[in-house]
Amino acid sequence: MSHEFIADEIEDINRATIYRILNQFCEDGLAHKVIVENGKQFFALCRNCGTEDHHHNHLHFQCKKCNQVECFKSEVNISLPEGYRVENFNGLVSGLCNNCLAA
Repeated sequence: MSHEFIADEIEDINRATIYRILNQFCEDGLAHKVIVENGKQFFALCRNCGTEDHHHNHLHFQCKKCNQVECFKSEVNISLPEGYRVENFNGLVSGLCNNCLAA
């Protein structure tokens, strides 16, 4: 979900408060942030927290027609030179989703 979507759904809450809460969820491992081509931020719940299947190093897909953003489950492995450590990965692929292709 985007920050704007959440702000529209919850009345009488400061937009800065929503950002602080969403960013705290990311720091706590409860959600992860997806930044799309236009710089807009989306947030996704981490449904497998505490399990071996939980990872944030996966690709995200944004449909150019309907703007839906979704996570792909396959983990992306990044090999860095010695002395470097990956702490965050934000990979975005864009195109048309199944629904828009079928329409």
